[in-house]
Amino acid sequence: MNIINNRKALHNYFVIEQYEAGLVLEGWEVKAIRAGQTQLQESYITMKNGEFYIIGMHTSPLLSASNHIKPDPTRSKKILLRIAEIKKLIGKIQNRGHTLIPVNLHVNKQGYIKLSFIEGKGKRFMIKEMLLKTENGIVRKKEF
Repeated sequence: MNIINNRKALHNYFVIEQYEAGLVLEGWEVKAIRAGQTQLQESYITMKNGEFYIIGMHTSPLLSASNHIKPDPTRSKKILLRIAEIKKLIGKIQNRGHTLIPVNLHVNKQGYIKLSFIEGKGKRFMIKEMLLKTENGIVRKKEF
């Protein structure tokens, strides 16, 4: 079951490969994500000390959150990957122009919150304009 989608990521990047991983979350974050109180639009994935983190994912705390915890809405969250996947991704993101972009958050069959992300290459503005289609299916071309 999808909770949050990042539709703009698929518009701005060519998809090379898609991955799925778990996240290290606190209790209030799990409740807020299940309630749909999070945004992926400005988030990205980076590597620190041989581990991958998602940065910029804004999670708004619920009003019913505990009073003894001070929630940080933009806390960077660790992505749980196997060592073989980490080595594979390190080699891939070192290519010029390749990046890792979060696409959606969903709940798997066991009830865990999973992050789907893509390895993508950024589209240029001119390419995006040429890919736009009109209502009758003809590709709109612009003079450059």
